[in-house]
Amino acid sequence: MTNRMDLTRRSFVALSTTAISAAGLLRGAKNSVPIGLELYSVRNALQKNPVGTVEAVAKMGYQVVEFYAPYYNWTTDYAKDMRKRMDDLGIRCSSTHNGPVSFSDNGVGKAIELNQILGAKYIVMASAGKVEGADGWKKVADTLNAANEKMKAQGIHPGYHNHQAEWKPVDGQKPIEILAANTDKSIMLQLDVGTALETGNDPVAWIDRNPGRIRSLHLKEWSPEKGYKCLLGEGIGPWKKIFAAAEAKGGVEFYLIEQEGSEFPELETAAKCLENYKKMRA
Repeated sequence: MTNRMDLTRRSFVALSTTAISAAGLLRGAKNSVPIGLELYSVRNALQKNPVGTVEAVAKMGYQVVEFYAPYYNWTTDYAKDMRKRMDDLGIRCSSTHNGPVSFSDNGVGKAIELNQILGAKYIVMASAGKVEGADGWKKVADTLNAANEKMKAQGIHPGYHNHQAEWKPVDGQKPIEILAANTDKSIMLQLDVGTALETGNDPVAWIDRNPGRIRSLHLKEWSPEKGYKCLLGEGIGPWKKIFAAAEAKGGVEFYLIEQEGSEFPELETAAKCLENYKKMRA
């Protein structure tokens, strides 16, 4: 893996200017909840150069990162090297996004080991895959509870990340409600705000109904015109109300900006979203 950044001169200049602005806003912000980046937002850069991408994200002013599923293929030596780089940069990994293998009997041990090395507190199920009916969602809850029994002795807990499907009723209940009702309260309900907005659900009401369990939020924006392609703060998200609820009732420990693309390159998009976030929190 190379340590060179694959950026055009134009993108580098734009990124540097925006990052300096975002970092300045970060230093002046009153908010104490760490702000991070779901690294799926910069997946192409991360695939080419993991270390260089984390360095770039840290220099923008992000305090936390969330690695997504391919991290599971790392060796323990590579994870240790990444942890050292993060420590040197002053950035941390509080959670990871995971496929089904991380919750399987054969795979949970490796997930725990890698997350311990990285310093993560939460091993998040990124998707339940295809699930049939309410009973199927209860089985997903059982899987999370079983994994929790294996993880909690190491100071780690599972999390669950919702998508659109979890907001759509099945057998008279929303899957997200089934998961909340049937999982241990130590299991984090990681709220993807954008999917709530797209499906017409109220993220603030959901936070209020699940006090202490919304310990991480994916700050993903959505608008009727651009879908998920709009920058944070440029869609319909009621962000001030979301932040207030998350901090007063949700038990939020860290925020994660997630972006599925925009008119700007990935890294520049991440920097612009951070700048917008800090303006909203000023």
